[in-house]
Amino acid sequence: MTTDASPSPAHAAAPADPSIDELEAQERRLVLPRFTYEDAWALGSLLVDLARERNAPVAIDIRRGPQQLFHAALPGSTPDNDAWIDRKRRVVERYAHSSYLVGARFRAKGTTFEASSRLDPDHYAAHGGAFPLTVEGAGVIGTVTVSGLPQLEDHTMVVKALEHFKGTL
Repeated sequence: MTTDASPSPAHAAAPADPSIDELEAQERRLVLPRFTYEDAWALGSLLVDLARERNAPVAIDIRRGPQQLFHAALPGSTPDNDAWIDRKRRVVERYAHSSYLVGARFRAKGTTFEASSRLDPDHYAAHGGAFPLTVEGAGVIGTVTVSGLPQLEDHTMVVKALEHFKGTL
């Protein structure tokens, strides 16, 4: 089974883990003024471009509520990536925070999400790559998720895309 935590041969050195404060700051900084169907296409297309530049074997998913607005599977991705997307997305939907931040908060308490959340790990994964889509005045309205790289790289790809995307609005 493909795991989002496995090393990627195309990506040697992984960046240092961000602190909980840094992860929380990302979420505060990446609040959008709006999020339309056209915005979902633009953000998804940006993520595809970023992934292609890196030859990243990822799947990408964007949802507003329960509706899938964008999905792409790039070469090298597998059906397992879609299963990871679903599991990470459910964490964001439940906690209203990035899947990476949720996992980091459990680790900071000296435990793991799997051991302490009391949620079925077949349905929930607090691994990096799913991020809340938060709109000013509305709160969390959806998710954007990448799966296929080590979890910090999935998370970082989403954050970079959201930073660039927000700058275009």
